[in-house]
Amino acid sequence: MIQFFKALFFIFLIVLTGCQSTENQAHDDLIFNGKDLTGWHIYNQGNIPSKWKVSDGELICDPKSTGVFGDIITDQEYENFELEFEWKVSKGGNSGVFINVKEDAAYAATFATGLEMQLLDNKNAEPRHQVDSTHWAGCLYAVDCLGSASKPKPFNEWNQGKIRQENGQVTFWLNDQITFQDDVLSSEFREKVSQTNMVNYPGFGTFKKGKIAFQNHTDSVGFRNILLRKL
Repeated sequence: MIQFFKALFFIFLIVLTGCQSTENQAHDDLIFNGKDLTGWHIYNQGNIPSKWKVSDGELICDPKSTGVFGDIITDQEYENFELEFEWKVSKGGNSGVFINVKEDAAYAATFATGLEMQLLDNKNAEPRHQVDSTHWAGCLYAVDCLGSASKPKPFNEWNQGKIRQENGQVTFWLNDQITFQDDVLSSEFREKVSQTNMVNYPGFGTFKKGKIAFQNHTDSVGFRNILLRKL
C-alpha cells in the first residue's frame, strides 16, 4: 500500500510539473523565429530591404550588405515582459536594444521614445563613450548605469543580455550582472532624465509599453536566442 501511494504521488508531481511547463510556455512569445524577419520591420519604413539579415539562426546587421540603414522593430507592442538575448558587436562596435518604443512619424528615431540598453565594445569604443559610464555596455544609455557591472566580453564574442519590465520597474542585466534598475514611471526617474541630454526628446521614456527595437548604428552587430516571456 505504501508503494502504491508513493507511485501515485510521483505521478501527481509529473502532472503538476507538466502543467506548470505548459503554463509558462503559454506566456512565451517567439519574437524571432531564427529563419526570417517575420514579425519585424524597419522603424517607420515597413517591410523594405535593409541591412538586417538572418543567417544560421542569427539576426545580423551587416553594414556592407545591400538595403537601407535603419533600426529593426517588432510588429507588436509589449508592456510587462522579460526579454533574453545574446549579442555581439565588431571591434569598437555600437548598438542597442530599445523597449517601449512608440512608432509614429512624429518621432524620427527609436531613441526619441524608447529606453535603450547600450551594447558596446567598451575597450575599443570612441573616446566619448569610454569617458561616460552611462554610455557603457548594459547601461540605460545617456541616463544611468551601474558602471562597475559593465563588463562585456571582447568584440565578436557572444554576451548574455536580459531586460525585465514589470509595472514600470525596469532592470537590465549584462552577463548575469545588473547594470541598470529603476522605476521608470516615477517622478524621481523623470527628474534624473531632466538632468541629461535626453531631455531634448520630450517623448523619451514616457510610454509604459511599446515596441522592441534593435539599433542599426552602422556597425556590425548580431543577435541570437531571442526570447520574450510575457509577465
